[in-house]
Amino acid sequence: MPRPAEISSKEQVKKFQRFLQRADKNKVLRRLPALHEEAFAANDCLQCAACCKNYSPRFKTPDVKRISKHLRMKESVFIDTYLHVDNEGDFVVKSSPCPFLGADNCCSIYDVRPSDCARFPYTDEDVLLKRPQLTLKNATFCPIVFSVLDKLSEGS
Repeated sequence: MPRPAEISSKEQVKKFQRFLQRADKNKVLRRLPALHEEAFAANDCLQCAACCKNYSPRFKTPDVKRISKHLRMKESVFIDTYLHVDNEGDFVVKSSPCPFLGADNCCSIYDVRPSDCARFPYTDEDVLLKRPQLTLKNATFCPIVFSVLDKLSEGS
């Protein structure tokens, strides 16, 4: 099975881009649940954790409230300690890897993690098609996204 590093080939990028531009939304959405489950069964996120090691989710207001409460911190202290505003105006973690990622690749705030983390890698929802640039970026480091896109784009 192709690995994410292979998306760097121009042919693979073009294949995925073409697919995302021309995809039949309803057809794709019907296929996503099975492909999502199959990809998760074949890939152990705790062995990879590339998302947590290299990228930050957005921390929306409800996330900040929930996590700071869980950590028994004032929201302002939580923000000052862990977050900064990125160039898109979103709160993201100040450092990589994520400060909540343990040496065992487990998340210390898993039960209250940001909604972006809970939804990642978006392979079971329409974000896969609605945000093609994000999908292509995610496919470069996430074997699950790569696998789902690869199977969806076969024959296209």
